[in-house]
Amino acid sequence: MAAPTITENPPQIDYWLLSPMLVVFGAAVVGVLVEAFVPTARRRPVQLGLALAAVAAAFVLSILIVGALPAEGPGETLAFGSVAVDRVSVFLQGSVLVLGFVSLLLIAENRRGESAFAAQAAAVPGSEEEREHVMAGSQHTEVYPLVLFALLGMQLFPAANDFLTMFVALEVMSLPLYLLCGLARRRRLFSQEAAVKYFLLGAFSSAFFLFGIAMVYGYAGSVNFADIAAAVRDGGGPLFADGGGRPLLLLGIGMVAVGLLFKVGAVPFHNWKPDVYQGAPTPVTALMASCTLVAAFGAVLRVFYVPFGGSAADWAPMLWVVAILTMVLAAVVAVTQRDIKRLLAYSSVVHAGFVLTAVVAASPEGLAGAMFYLAAYGFTTIGAFAVVTLVRTHENGPEAGELAQWAGLGRTSPLLAGALALFLLAFAGIPLTSGFIGKFAVFEAAMAAGAAPLVVVGVLSSAVTAFFYVRIIVLMFFADPAETGPTVVRAGVFTGSAIAIGVAATVVLGVYPTPVLDNLLPQPGTEQGESLVATAEGSAG
Repeated sequence: MAAPTITENPPQIDYWLLSPMLVVFGAAVVGVLVEAFVPTARRRPVQLGLALAAVAAAFVLSILIVGALPAEGPGETLAFGSVAVDRVSVFLQGSVLVLGFVSLLLIAENRRGESAFAAQAAAVPGSEEEREHVMAGSQHTEVYPLVLFALLGMQLFPAANDFLTMFVALEVMSLPLYLLCGLARRRRLFSQEAAVKYFLLGAFSSAFFLFGIAMVYGYAGSVNFADIAAAVRDGGGPLFADGGGRPLLLLGIGMVAVGLLFKVGAVPFHNWKPDVYQGAPTPVTALMASCTLVAAFGAVLRVFYVPFGGSAADWAPMLWVVAILTMVLAAVVAVTQRDIKRLLAYSSVVHAGFVLTAVVAASPEGLAGAMFYLAAYGFTTIGAFAVVTLVRTHENGPEAGELAQWAGLGRTSPLLAGALALFLLAFAGIPLTSGFIGKFAVFEAAMAAGAAPLVVVGVLSSAVTAFFYVRIIVLMFFADPAETGPTVVRAGVFTGSAIAIGVAATVVLGVYPTPVLDNLLPQPGTEQGESLVATAEGSAG
């Protein structure tokens, strides 16, 4: 055996290409220090300004990086090939940052000194200690660095170029979200229950993900995506030159898929979504429903197109079954829901099924359709949850979750009800909304790839989901307000801005999507999935 090679030279890392993630990471670390050294009265404005500035700066850097990347061919890999920087990863990172910025606006909303988060999460709900903190006006400003750490993981997740980096990104993204889900100011026991469920099921899915990584490593002898792709192409890694390691590969693909499909909330790994979305603070629910979905699907696209791209015939039938179950079961169950947040949770599950149809296409057009769909859906869902934060059971009361409490909202608050109606029509895929263009893009890609039965199921599921979206619109505009009807609180600057951005994005991407789609669609002659494949030979300088 040859003697092991000792590397004495430090790795060459292009900090410029990593700058969007480094800015967010640096701001998150500074945010932790702010909690330790800045006086309590000044923490909130400092933390908010730091978080918004960091996310905005990272987005600007992402735009500049797109201009610096080569117009044709794959991108670059950094840090010994562990991070891929290409147009796909930068687009997904930019989408996460924009949606994260809007989510931060919701998180920052503070009405009469009261935010959506508990005054003291460590206090027992209903205890004297909790009452003292509420009377004192205590606030959890730690939510801002937690959100930044979560956004850092979401940036790295779709850009990871090996499985170990992807697992680290998964945990960096997930752990802050577990904490944020348990910080709701009202219905605190429900919020804590949601956090525990999310943590336990998330840990369970991470275990599947790790076991899958071990299986794939045993098959390919590496966790690097380029090496795994080469092993799949050659029929096995160094230990299985005769092709006898195929069972390891299939088990690895299945277990890795469990971990990733849990994050996107696909059936049968979706049961956490309704409970967590309902129990978590609504601004955190908006963050999860938009940014987490973009990051998770970015990782799904990279894993199934790059290391497993050569074995599409093996995993495509599995994703067919998952996509059909996701669209059908979630649509049927959503019809029975009576809570607005649970309904939007099942709506998110159905939309995950629609995006999976683009993944099954395994083509550049499917990749482009999925990316457009994720960005468009992100703006719409944040706007919908922003509306939910404003509708209360009574003055200074909790959010009105029951659909029956929304009756007559169009008469008492027509602008707010109109905004929600627009978002619901976009979810249903009505023309002139971003939802229609997104569904058309993913279904067209699936049809071109020969997945016509999947498209038929998707169209039928869209018809079912349109029923309960329209039902809410009818309830708001054509039902008489109940005597105990909801109270609409005045939208603050932050919440109003979030709703306005959601409305603008939904309309613009529905009426004039050409600039975005033209930049996402591959150029003629581009090979399948090439835009996802970075030159993973060694470390990039």
